[in-house]
Amino acid sequence: MKKRTVSILMAAVLCVAALTGCGNSGVETGAETDVTNEADADTDTEEAAVQEEASGDKEVLEFYHGYYQDESEWAAAQAMRDIYDAFAAAHADGNVIFKPIAVENRDEIVSAQVAGGNFPDIVDLGNAGASLAAIQQGLIYDLKPYIDENGLQDAVGINYTQHDVDGHIYLVHDQIESRGIWYNADILEKAGVSADSLTDWESFGEAMAKIRGLNDGSYGYIAGQGSSKMVNSILASTEAGREMLESELTVDIINSEEFAEAFKTVAKLDQENGSEHTTEDNGNLMAEFNTNGTVGVLFNGVWNASGIDESLADAIEPALFPGNVAIASAGGGLAIANGMSEEKTALALEFIQYMTSAEVQEKIFTDVQANPCNVTVDLNALAESSGNSITMKLAEACSQVNSADIVVIDMNYSWGADVNSAIINALMECAVSGTDIDARFEQLQKELIALIG
Repeated sequence: MKKRTVSILMAAVLCVAALTGCGNSGVETGAETDVTNEADADTDTEEAAVQEEASGDKEVLEFYHGYYQDESEWAAAQAMRDIYDAFAAAHADGNVIFKPIAVENRDEIVSAQVAGGNFPDIVDLGNAGASLAAIQQGLIYDLKPYIDENGLQDAVGINYTQHDVDGHIYLVHDQIESRGIWYNADILEKAGVSADSLTDWESFGEAMAKIRGLNDGSYGYIAGQGSSKMVNSILASTEAGREMLESELTVDIINSEEFAEAFKTVAKLDQENGSEHTTEDNGNLMAEFNTNGTVGVLFNGVWNASGIDESLADAIEPALFPGNVAIASAGGGLAIANGMSEEKTALALEFIQYMTSAEVQEKIFTDVQANPCNVTVDLNALAESSGNSITMKLAEACSQVNSADIVVIDMNYSWGADVNSAIINALMECAVSGTDIDARFEQLQKELIALIG
């Protein structure tokens, strides 16, 4: 893998990422307030609990994760906690106690510890990734030797390449953030177009125009956050664009014809689609697609299957971006502290192997409704055995992404969340009728050049 700065694949912990539609997978949610005080309070509370629990010769291996939501709010969170609890129970009689800790403000907890020259025993960093400061201080354990020695390359999947930083792997994500298209076949049929119209951007635009022409309250697609994925996929359609997505953002990329064409193509489509159908977070309008059935297309992850209302289960189908393009990213993931005792380190590494094992990965697919990182898992077989139509659509979506002609990383990770946000904001402004797209793009170029310094 090409040498690149850590910020390309690992956004700074201080920058709290907002996961669209999912998470982490891949699924990150939650707004944090008073983060410094909350982080200090949580850390003090957990340290006190650990000191109380760690009796005799037993050590405690703390694991911070973000699946704090109640089951009624998000069933996947409970499914993940069950997976963690099973590992803890299996090692309850060992010399090291495995202690999962669900928190809303894990990024702040990690940041506070790194500032003091420490790192949590294990943490699921999610979208935020590992900070350059933590790596430069040698606070994070290099997982690559363990993966190589134990033949876990297939188990960790694209983590092996996307999280390679100069020959080191500091993160392994148990889920792959996988994005494509979801479309409502009933709306397309009513508009007189087929799914084939979604295979290139010109016919895609024509199809959206026909949906708007129905004049029945339906509209083409949810723009804004989803529009940045459109830019991502258009760039991926050319070799030059793919190289840009895989590298650090530069002035040359910002001023390139490829970037200009991708942005302006999407901006024009967004303007025709209408500013009222634009949002910086897909979740704000998701119900209009998954529940109300008034939207033709949604750009979102495979995990969207779990949000589809039963009444629309027969109408909503997965597809790839035009050009047979998929966006798949390892995102953040599990990181282990350097310098722990041999027993704690051994258990932490066993946890990595456990989370990427076929048995757990099957649960991540069936119970968490996400795309597993382990490439040996037979998703179609699992879906068929479930007998659930939504799970079958999830399997189809995952299979499409995994076998796409072109698979690229999300520019949110390769270029950074601040760059991605600037692009989204510019596209949202372009969606307003009458906005001069060329002028707004020139402004965006200046903003991006300022961001990269």
